[in-house]
Amino acid sequence: MNESVATLLETVEHETGPAPQWSVLWLHGLGADGHDFAPIVPELVRKDWPALRFVFPHAPVRAVTINNGMRMRAWYDIRDMNLANRADETGVDESVAQTEALIAREVARGVPASRLLLAGFSQGGAIALATALRRTQPLAGVVALSTYLPMVDRLVQETTATAHTQPLFMAHGQFDPVVPYAGGDFSARKLRELGFNVDWHAYPMAHQVCAEEIRDLGDWMQRRFVAADGSG
Repeated sequence: MNESVATLLETVEHETGPAPQWSVLWLHGLGADGHDFAPIVPELVRKDWPALRFVFPHAPVRAVTINNGMRMRAWYDIRDMNLANRADETGVDESVAQTEALIAREVARGVPASRLLLAGFSQGGAIALATALRRTQPLAGVVALSTYLPMVDRLVQETTATAHTQPLFMAHGQFDPVVPYAGGDFSARKLRELGFNVDWHAYPMAHQVCAEEIRDLGDWMQRRFVAADGSG
């Protein structure tokens, strides 16, 4: 891990009940912040679910090349719109280390990795996938929305022996102009080749989230909770 990461990222948090036994760590997209997906909580959460702690971190502020060097919250710099060369590897590595630090904090707060869901949208989803592939202790599941697998050749080589045991929910808009649908579809197929059980969903939308997607994600999360109860 990157030892230069000395402080935890600032976060927005929401607990759905007392003494949460599960955590959902949710990474926002380029130019947004931790508040972006906080409103999704009441739309997503169901009455019979265990108490959850949602953690929405703010990405660091950095210059983004494709936006004329403008400084904004970003998990990594984007120098090229081509997905194969889009991700700044140094930025990805730093953000994975910061994500791991937040996972470690949840473990310290009493939520084991086996009861933590890592989610991300767009850039945040790319970091979620990069983090998941390198995990030696599997998470309860990973959610990657409107995103792609960055640094494919390198991450395939760095994938751990147990990474594929993490259930994966992926969803994409068929008319996405930011992360082309073909890029998400390719990433899902590559992850299946690595042994992941990918629950893939496509929707007639652009670079966004829709109500049907939230419902499908809720169904998938419900299965994670049931599976954990069954094994416990």
